[in-house]
Amino acid sequence: MQFAGIMIGSDDPAALAAFYARFLGEPSVVDNTWYIWNPGAQIVIGAHSEVKGKSALPQRLILTFYVDDVRKTFDELKGLGAAVVAEPYRPAGDEDALIATVEDPDGNYLQFSPPWNP
Repeated sequence: MQFAGIMIGSDDPAALAAFYARFLGEPSVVDNTWYIWNPGAQIVIGAHSEVKGKSALPQRLILTFYVDDVRKTFDELKGLGAAVVAEPYRPAGDEDALIATVEDPDGNYLQFSPPWNP
């Protein structure tokens, strides 16, 4: 078994895809109301009949991206209008790690950290 990706349902997939395109680049596939990126595993944004408004429990599923510079990525997304959930911080017990979390336009949480090597 291999993990293929994640789908983010939205009642406004075009607006959500425009937000993600600002930092992921243009999607590799656009098909009507579906937008797909392939940065290792697929990220798919599409219309979903059962999804309305912002996420009620955004912390239930957090999209995590490994980045080289957490502060730079955080500042860029904040500049694009992403709501701040957690400013860059060092988690307890790991002074080498740095994590930041923002919220996309639909209220989903995006977390950024350097690659994790246990």
